[in-house]
Amino acid sequence: MSDMPHATPPQSAEPAPGMRAPLSAIDVLAFVCEIFAILTLALWGFTAFPFAWNILAGLGAPALAILVWALFVSPRAVFGVHPFVRAIVELLVYASATVAWWLMGNAWIGLGFGVVAVAVGVIAGRRRIA
Repeated sequence: MSDMPHATPPQSAEPAPGMRAPLSAIDVLAFVCEIFAILTLALWGFTAFPFAWNILAGLGAPALAILVWALFVSPRAVFGVHPFVRAIVELLVYASATVAWWLMGNAWIGLGFGVVAVAVGVIAGRRRIA
């Protein structure tokens, strides 16, 4: 027997190459908030404008939100930005969905979504920074 203590190398917090960290409940809630925001923008676009413009707004508003999300907020974002810029872009998408509910005359749904989305965003953002 040796006098050296048996030590195991510390495991890194990063997953092995080709693997990803397991999903948590916050990750799922953040995804649900994102999908709800995009569906809200589509619903707003299709109902808020007269025919012909509603098609453009109903397809354009969620497409623009998806584009901005993919460029800055997505886990595989095209542009790697500072976490605070990412949070602002995420907040703008959620705020646009909240305003859309208010404009459709459902202020309580908008307010509820805004509170839930911001709470989930803050928790998820703190986990990303830590």
